[in-house]
Amino acid sequence: MTQHIIDLADADLTLGNGASSVHVMKRMSLKINAGESVGIIGPSGSGKSTLLMVLAGLEKIDSGAITIAGAELHSMSEDAVADFRGRHIGIVFQSFHLIPNMTALENVAVPLELAGRNDAFEVAERELRAVGLGERLSHHPGEMSGGEQQRVAIARALAPSPAVLIADEPTGNLDAETGRQIADLLFAKQAERGTTLLLVTHDPQLAARCNRQIKVRSGEIVDDGLGQGQPVAQARGAYA
Repeated sequence: MTQHIIDLADADLTLGNGASSVHVMKRMSLKINAGESVGIIGPSGSGKSTLLMVLAGLEKIDSGAITIAGAELHSMSEDAVADFRGRHIGIVFQSFHLIPNMTALENVAVPLELAGRNDAFEVAERELRAVGLGERLSHHPGEMSGGEQQRVAIARALAPSPAVLIADEPTGNLDAETGRQIADLLFAKQAERGTTLLLVTHDPQLAARCNRQIKVRSGEIVDDGLGQGQPVAQARGAYA
């Protein structure tokens, strides 16, 4: 029997109020298997990054249900979701989101310390060495290249051994060659650990490396990669 690590059912979300409100998720439903790599694609403003933020527990849906690794995030408190995210979901952002006055080692270790890990610095060093940064442990973000900073962010995301790894345009701020190296690293770590990878990208070549591609348009999933979603004719012309 197939194990769904992510089950999103009829998720609806509106941001803003009154005339400025935007219906960003329209009854989205999605099932993702444990260990899958999934590319989420669509035009700007389609709702793909919002979908990712909902799956990361960073945005709460108005209605519907979201279950990740057996936890029903839609019925949990904000603190409970944050605790769950810290233990089970790793996130890599386009802009790295490293703390400037902390070293690479501290950037990876501090979230583990906050989660109560006694071995935070040992784990952080191991993860940084695993992404090729064994010689950069004491360097600050400003002393590292963009590619190195993204490697720190990947090490930080992987340090808690999450079941789900979420990446939002992880190569968007990098040149082509560095972006390819970061993509290689992400897919290598995902395969090595059996982690479920969700990847938002504008790069069709990067999305094509995933097991499955999900297409989003106007707050709806028009193709879930399994032949379900809105009829293809409705989505035609939405993607280059």
